[in-house]
Amino acid sequence: MRGIRESEKPADYRQYRLTRAQRFAFALAGCAAVFGAGWFVYGHPLAGVLLSPAGLLAPRAAAGVLLKRRRERLRKEFKDMLQALSALLAAGRSVENAFQALESELGLMMAHGRSDLLREIRAIAARQRNGLPLEEALRDFAERAGMEEVDRLAEALAVCRKTGGDLVDVVRRTSSWIGEKMEVELEVAVVTAQKRFEARMMMAVPFAFVGLLQWIAPDYMAYLRQGPGLVVLTGCLLLLAACGLWIRRIMRILP
Repeated sequence: MRGIRESEKPADYRQYRLTRAQRFAFALAGCAAVFGAGWFVYGHPLAGVLLSPAGLLAPRAAAGVLLKRRRERLRKEFKDMLQALSALLAAGRSVENAFQALESELGLMMAHGRSDLLREIRAIAARQRNGLPLEEALRDFAERAGMEEVDRLAEALAVCRKTGGDLVDVVRRTSSWIGEKMEVELEVAVVTAQKRFEARMMMAVPFAFVGLLQWIAPDYMAYLRQGPGLVVLTGCLLLLAACGLWIRRIMRILP
């Protein structure tokens, strides 16, 4: 709707939209990086000019990286929220009152005002005060966040209300289970972090090797930059790009 400002719309955490300035900056940086790499490998600026349009893919790649970081931060904050929620329920608060108190509890834990989860908790509390059931507000957040854990919490609330079970105990148990599941996923992410770093180093080694050859054996590199050598270099670059995509797919263990 035209009357709703962009900042007032509910955030969709399944995609990341770059601003025009960000798209321009990433595209410019990508083209410059590809230009430099092409000039460095082929030894001629014309090669960099011909390859530089590939840098226009940089905004899309950057958006993917920023989206992943945002979702990881959201998951970590949600884990902290579950711990605070369990503590409030253990203190004898009802589920609704606990969610109303979460805003102040998380405000102390997340001092920065740009926390996505803190903004969502404020929205959920406001919807509660307007009469919207808590589970519906959580389901809306779960759909936009694409997080199974939020949906499980909302489902537990809905089932409890229908069956008349102990709402506080079910939410406490569900929060504990979700927290343990996310703890395991974070441990896996820490273990794979070293492998991700090793993969980046492997992608940088070929360029370092080319630079070393250029320094210690410029005559050898001269043969690779003319005639059949150009075909060999191009084939190596294509294989390196395919290897990078393959490694990226292998390292996608966590959502």
